[in-house]
Amino acid sequence: MNLPMFNIFKKRKPALEFEYFPIRTDMHSHILPGLDDGSPDLETSVRLVRGLMDMGVKKSIASPHIIGDLYRNSPDTIFPALQSLQEELKKQEIDFELAAAAEYMMDAYFIDLMSDKNVLLTVTGRSILTEFSFSTMPQSPEKMTFALLTEGFTPILAHPERYPYYSDDMDNYHRMTELGFKLQINLLSLTGYYGKDVARSAHYIVKNDLCSFVGTDMHHEKHLEALQDPRNRAIFKETLGHREWNEALD
Repeated sequence: MNLPMFNIFKKRKPALEFEYFPIRTDMHSHILPGLDDGSPDLETSVRLVRGLMDMGVKKSIASPHIIGDLYRNSPDTIFPALQSLQEELKKQEIDFELAAAAEYMMDAYFIDLMSDKNVLLTVTGRSILTEFSFSTMPQSPEKMTFALLTEGFTPILAHPERYPYYSDDMDNYHRMTELGFKLQINLLSLTGYYGKDVARSAHYIVKNDLCSFVGTDMHHEKHLEALQDPRNRAIFKETLGHREWNEALD
């Protein structure tokens, strides 16, 4: 009788490597240490990077907040934190590509930065990651996009699905793209992590081809655990598995 042969010496890869994850480059995260409400220290940052790698992410463009009345980050604070994490990854022989941009709150401080011709940190080329206040609807987003476009920037609007003042009328998302915004949704928004209204908006943005980028927006290990949850990864595959995401950033 011929018995099936098994290679008992063949090492099995970790289960996570066999599971779907929609991106190889994460263009929105808060994994640089000590800059905002994300990673508080180098040790946490390394754990978050290892978690991204377990999911198949090869590169991260970290995007610390720049908010006038809260986090006045700049290249002078962001690049040293980036270098510190890069050096620690190299020390621990962790092969992971790490870069930095910023997530700019479109407030008066941001307008001043742009008016004064300060260096703005871009995700790629002239594309800049922006956000609105969660509590207050922007009064004139068309003026904001016009100012950015006039300066040659392409604005990417972070997590539009999470702004509660837009969720009652899906036409708002169409309007944002008509104004010149590229839309970026958070992966966890699709799962209900931030609530049912956010999930409904996120699915609408994807299904109506309004989404240009997806990101983890990872701040801490609870986000990492949720991103790694097999139930959520199944939602990512069902919703996003029809295309390659963030491919231009790889």
